[in-house]
Amino acid sequence: MSKKKLGPSTLLYPMPAIVVGSQVDGKPTFMSASWCGIAAWKPPALTVGLQPIRHTLKGIKEHGTFSINVPSVALVKKVDYCGLHSGEKTDKSKVFKTFYGVLKTAPLIEECPVNLECKLKTSVDLGSHILLIGEIVETYINEDCLTNGNADPKKIDPLIFVTPTFQYHRLGEIVAKTFEVGKEGY
Repeated sequence: MSKKKLGPSTLLYPMPAIVVGSQVDGKPTFMSASWCGIAAWKPPALTVGLQPIRHTLKGIKEHGTFSINVPSVALVKKVDYCGLHSGEKTDKSKVFKTFYGVLKTAPLIEECPVNLECKLKTSVDLGSHILLIGEIVETYINEDCLTNGNADPKKIDPLIFVTPTFQYHRLGEIVAKTFEVGKEGY
């Protein structure tokens, strides 16, 4: 098999298209992001990379809290809008219906089927981005996105971001059962 070198690149799939929320100047503001992932199980934690110029980062630094909102495919237009417009110049507090959880300063999006309310643990300056590490203090999910009491990705229908084509996708079909298919050998 022939391989082509691309140089250092961020080709790791899938990348969730998420909406990061913070409170700036007493109002919720939101930005779309895709460089986000689970970092730890206990306590539950995640990472998200934001450019230092992001208005949403101002609220995260001020309050030490933020939200990660997992939008469904149906919200693609609003998610893209939040990525195109800076909260410094555009009031995005009315783009979504919001609510607040236990932290009181991390706005959560009602329309998103999954919301992760986070407390900032630390941040690392990586150059082009600030890596935020947040402890997930509460998780909210729409009841209609559960099957037998568990989150159902098909019902959540999360939005996926793909580079280098810069297109949105949705999850595909199940290909195998985790921790089962490998028992057969290779």
